[in-house]
Amino acid sequence: MIKYQLICDKDHEFEGWFSSSSAYDSQLSQGLVECPICASHNVRRALMAPNLNSPKMRRSSKDKILHDMAKAQDIMPVGDDNMAGNVTTNQPADTSQPGDAKQAMAMAMTMLRSIHKKIQADFTNVGDKFADEARKMHYGEKEAEPIFGTSTDEEREALADEGIEFHHLPDLPKDH
Repeated sequence: MIKYQLICDKDHEFEGWFSSSSAYDSQLSQGLVECPICASHNVRRALMAPNLNSPKMRRSSKDKILHDMAKAQDIMPVGDDNMAGNVTTNQPADTSQPGDAKQAMAMAMTMLRSIHKKIQADFTNVGDKFADEARKMHYGEKEAEPIFGTSTDEEREALADEGIEFHHLPDLPKDH
């Protein structure tokens, strides 16, 4: 099963579980994926944070990575299961002032840049061998460790079909 974070055209976020990425694509094209809040069928995948919930990775290692990432942006994991990826900022989310959307976008970009930097500093770069290395760890051929690298759309779809958890982070524009 694959869990996708989804968002509709009215910016309602929700999650959906699918047997494979091709099942998601098929259901989406048939109009079967619907926002539970407004019933919109104009749905797409939302940006997802890296999944550090590998069954082979020690919990203390995952907690350290999450808390280090949280400290970098003054955010704290919330909830009983810190691996759920739920985070909250220590700043109020007041959106009543003009320009807040622009400020929110800048803050989101800053957080994404921070995540990229943290991953590059603390994870092993396996380059274009990402799919192969993720498979080896998933199937126990290699000890699990935090990695990053590149993969093609086809490789990501194959990994998802095999039930191998990973998250694709978008490339970011260069800092000015």
